[in-house]
Amino acid sequence: MRTVAIVQARIGSTRLPGKVLKPVCGKPLIELLLGRLAKSKRIDEVVLATGQGNENDALETLVISLGFKCYRGSETDVLNRFFTAARKANADTIVRITGDCPLVDPALVDAVLDKYIDSKADYASNVEPPTYPDGLDIEVFSFEALKQAEKNSTSAFEREHVTPYLRTSSNFQRVNIEAENDNSDMRWTVDEPGDLEVVENIFRHFEPNTDFTWSQILELQRKIPKLFSANQQYARNEGTLMNSGQKLWKRAKQVIPGGTMLLSKRPEMFLPDQWPSYFSKTKGCAVWDLDDNKFFDLSLMGVGTNTLGYGHPEVDEAVKQTVTNGNMSTLNCPEEVYLAERLIEMHPWAGGVRFTRAGGEANSVAIRIARAFSGRNTVAVCGYHGWHDWYLSANLGDSECLAGHLLPGLDPTGVPENLRGSVLPFEYNDFETLEKLVKDHEIGVIKMEVVRNLPPTDNFLSKVRKLATDNEIVLIFDECTSGFRQTFGGLHTEFDIEPDMAVFGKTLGNGYAINAVIGRKEVMDVAQVSFISSTFWTERIGPTAALKTLEVMERIKSWETISQIGNDIRTRWQVLADKHGLGVNHWGLAALAGYTFQSEHALEYKTLITQEMLASGFLAGTSVYACIEHTKEIIDQYFEALDPIYKTIAECEGGRNIGPLLKGPVCHSGFRRLN
Repeated sequence: MRTVAIVQARIGSTRLPGKVLKPVCGKPLIELLLGRLAKSKRIDEVVLATGQGNENDALETLVISLGFKCYRGSETDVLNRFFTAARKANADTIVRITGDCPLVDPALVDAVLDKYIDSKADYASNVEPPTYPDGLDIEVFSFEALKQAEKNSTSAFEREHVTPYLRTSSNFQRVNIEAENDNSDMRWTVDEPGDLEVVENIFRHFEPNTDFTWSQILELQRKIPKLFSANQQYARNEGTLMNSGQKLWKRAKQVIPGGTMLLSKRPEMFLPDQWPSYFSKTKGCAVWDLDDNKFFDLSLMGVGTNTLGYGHPEVDEAVKQTVTNGNMSTLNCPEEVYLAERLIEMHPWAGGVRFTRAGGEANSVAIRIARAFSGRNTVAVCGYHGWHDWYLSANLGDSECLAGHLLPGLDPTGVPENLRGSVLPFEYNDFETLEKLVKDHEIGVIKMEVVRNLPPTDNFLSKVRKLATDNEIVLIFDECTSGFRQTFGGLHTEFDIEPDMAVFGKTLGNGYAINAVIGRKEVMDVAQVSFISSTFWTERIGPTAALKTLEVMERIKSWETISQIGNDIRTRWQVLADKHGLGVNHWGLAALAGYTFQSEHALEYKTLITQEMLASGFLAGTSVYACIEHTKEIIDQYFEALDPIYKTIAECEGGRNIGPLLKGPVCHSGFRRLN
């Protein structure tokens, strides 16, 4: 009977790319692993099974140079790759070792093989249950058992992890060996940078000897535990339970402060430790994650950017044509002129336009122009207007000054202290506070959202307009979020209030980066004397996408469609809440509908909804950014999945403990520093 050890390894590790070639004491990790494994007395041959991708060429070259054979197969169907390698190697008995186990002990491998042979089992291991340190995992099985697994394993999980079918099917006899003491909490595997540090410490301690036993490592950990401290925060077999997006998120946090470029997209805001985090493709209102799982997006829809749905064919075709013709040039793109004219045509009070690519910078441009025109620096703000110094300066001395403006706890670290007092917040519908700010300070600019969560009361917007006019203050409406969602253009047109300036973004390009600052001609002309300039404000894709988006919006009256969808969803939320005796508070524009449970456990319930809806194929929480692709069929499926979750929440309100129902931490309610 021929026994072959197959080591599965590839370069494209999600959490620690290229880990098998990482140097440890001057040798690649895979060389140390193969060298130790080759000292087994029971194994006839050691081979490597790797993926077909070109990035694995260097791995194959190294392994062959070391005198070992290499077989290549599917990157994702690891079971098929493993089966093919076993067949080509003429294996009767297979020892499975993964490339993240460089401390594999050949004597322990032989012990598992002896148990397998003596018991005449189909499968033997030291992991069912685990009692050895993580990183000493050994599985032994027959080729015939592997052949059955290859034939009968159907799920992506089974295909990726090779042996789940062998470990769960009633078709096989299984045995396990256990250590004298349970050391399964120790971590000697390599999946994270901290793991690599621990393994480096171990080999460094024993060098030049590389044949030390697992018992010697165990003794070392007991004598010098600090050598093993770098990876103690990681859980055993953590990667098996994580999707590809979660693995990449852990990797991202090592190199990207905060993990991502946008607070609103951090997994902690949705479902910590479970959120898929990254997408591979989108279409309509569907999103596919890195594992090719499809979800209907009944959540943020690109953080409100895609009211026409993902991948709208007309918008995308216009962009593709721009890419073909060229996106950047020494000369200017004509589309920026056409787009400026279009926006002024829609807003006759305006006479000038400037474009940016991001909402925060558009708001900063608007403030620069408004301050220059008014000749006064102090700004009164209501709402959320981005991350720039001018806005966060409101929190200097008190990080909760902006707490009522979407995100609490925004830390102004890095904002110059001399900006203290230059931005003064006021609450929506609180005209008296704004009036007092104008009376007590030299206010030059009032910057506010037209509506966010609640409509204006007591002629609030009219009063603000008159106050600004009477005191020669520049009034700016930030419509990055509200524009083109309830009206064709600015939401301010619905209230018949004309600002001095307005800022548009998000929906303007249906997912492509384009923002606009429009304003009265005499105000906007100041931009000629204040230096406001950026290379990529002149790229062509954004204006092209915006022109086509506006064309489609106007033709199909998208704002009416998404408002109706949002109102229908809001009505059905209330019906569902009433059915289960739950109290909810509704907020937001119709096309940005959201609600909050009237409960001290509101965040736990939101987390539960996200967790259970994800399992049902939906990205969902307690708000929906509507798009025209949210069909009745999809929304019906959404509410069908939501109904039993509301029933569970009602049980929790009646005394059931919500804690055991959650599979991970509770989502964040707002801005929190990530460690």
